[in-house]
Amino acid sequence: MSAPRRRLVRPATAPPDPQRQRRLRKLREGLERERAALARWMARLKRAFHATEKSQRRIAQLERRLTQLEED
Repeated sequence: MSAPRRRLVRPATAPPDPQRQRRLRKLREGLERERAALARWMARLKRAFHATEKSQRRIAQLERRLTQLEED
């Protein structure tokens, strides 16, 4: 039982393909750029959303005041 039961077969490592490496690097850089742009847009969208909510609250409050004063 000194011999292993089975032999591990690993795929042969091919030398790095410079064209493939360049393509991968460009894709990663593009992904980082898109993520940064999305983060900026999400921040802007969040600010706009909260401003809209604030306006809606003010309008609702003014409408309630008007209906209360008109009923009196």
